[in-house]
Amino acid sequence: MNKLLFLFSFLLLVSCGGGSSSDGPEPNPTPTPTPTPTPTSGNVNKNDASTNEYLARLEMPKARTDSKVITHATTNFGVTYSLEWDSNIRAQRWTCYDLNKKNAATNGNTRKKLWPDGDPWNYDPDVAKSEQQALTNELSKSYFPGTTAYYEKGHICPSVDRLNSKDANEQTYYMTNILPMVANFNGKLWQKMEMQVNGWAQKLGEGDTIFVCKGGTIDKADQILGKTINNHVVPKYFFMALLSKTSSGMKMLGFWAEHLNEDRSSDKLSGYVVCIDDLEQKTGIDFFCNLPDELEEQMESKKSEDIIKDWGL
Repeated sequence: MNKLLFLFSFLLLVSCGGGSSSDGPEPNPTPTPTPTPTPTSGNVNKNDASTNEYLARLEMPKARTDSKVITHATTNFGVTYSLEWDSNIRAQRWTCYDLNKKNAATNGNTRKKLWPDGDPWNYDPDVAKSEQQALTNELSKSYFPGTTAYYEKGHICPSVDRLNSKDANEQTYYMTNILPMVANFNGKLWQKMEMQVNGWAQKLGEGDTIFVCKGGTIDKADQILGKTINNHVVPKYFFMALLSKTSSGMKMLGFWAEHLNEDRSSDKLSGYVVCIDDLEQKTGIDFFCNLPDELEEQMESKKSEDIIKDWGL
């Protein structure tokens, strides 16, 4: 055998542990570290739920640090709704909740059946009364600009979405869950939107959910219609953001409507559809922030015409 080849073979045998046991124990090789995979999805903008577990729910938008999030719930049905209350503006920025087969059921109830003596309007026990609109006289003595049309108490989480339980329904009458609306808007276009959402909820199967976030514009000067006699904000626009999660997949929808003293209930709802990206630009609210970022971005940027088709509008 060639001397160089022999020497190479000998060195290779020794390096591979071919020596005798008298050479001592074999060293433990340093394992090759497993590479950390580059994440393909994450959630950098999710809510910090370390002190409030409700903030992790899918219907929650990104909560502001200068406001407080309040959640109302019942023993039998869980969360009725959550809202973000701004004590400086003295108004709610949004109300959010979920709809599923159990909590969307009417259980034979109607608004009049539950409250034959009249709606149970009340102050929210978790907010100072001085920050809330008055139970009586404030809205009925405040008028839509340039008219004699006064404002009504406009539900954000509507009574019709919480007929499943008298306790839950009563919570929808807290003054923190209402914003001033003129009757031609509240009982017309806004109600049409609410009934459309409720109609979708009535068709949900087991395990299906619609996540809802609604409100009125209270932050930007050009999006405020005026003030009540007690200096509470009257929004110029109202919005809804929906996320449907069913056995057939997920989809999103945004509604954006101007607060007008006009009966627009004959309008097609498709004319008020916007993508969630656009709704976020208009409102300054980051909706459905607890979804993985990649999925959130993909769904929120969908074109309005595709959204209208997805939702059958």
